Amino acid sequence: EVQLVESGGGLVQTGGSLRLSCAASGFSFDDYAIGWFRQTPGKQREAVSCISGADGSTEYADSVKGRFTISSDNVKKTVYLEMHSLKPEDTAVYYCNVVSYGIDYWGKGTLVTVSS
Repeated sequence: EVQLVESGGGLVQTGGSLRLSCAASGFSFDDYAIGWFRQTPGKQREAVSCISGADGSTEYADSVKGRFTISSDNVKKTVYLEMHSLKPEDTAVYYCNVVSYGIDYWGKGTLVTVSS
C-alpha cells in the first residue's frame, strides 16, 4: 500500500525557515518522482517542486525558486522540502504526491503558516 506522510509544518514569521518531510512507503522509491504541492482555501492545488528518485533531478515553481530546496534520502525513503525566506503567500497546506501505475497518491498534508 502506497503511503505518504508529511510532517514539519508550523507557524513561522516572515523571513523564517521550515523543513518539511515526506516519508514514503509501499513503492520502489528509486523509480518514481515525488512532488510537493500546496493548497490554500478556495484555490487550486499548485505544484511547488518535484524530485526524480532515479537521478535526483529537480524542478521548482517560479514562485519558490531560490528559496526552496527539495532533496531526498533514498535509504530513509524520505523527501524533504527546505523552505527559506518564507512569505505570507507561502501559507498553505503542503502535500506530497506520487503517481504510481497511473494512480495519484497524496498524503494528508502539513500546514505551514507564515505570519506577517
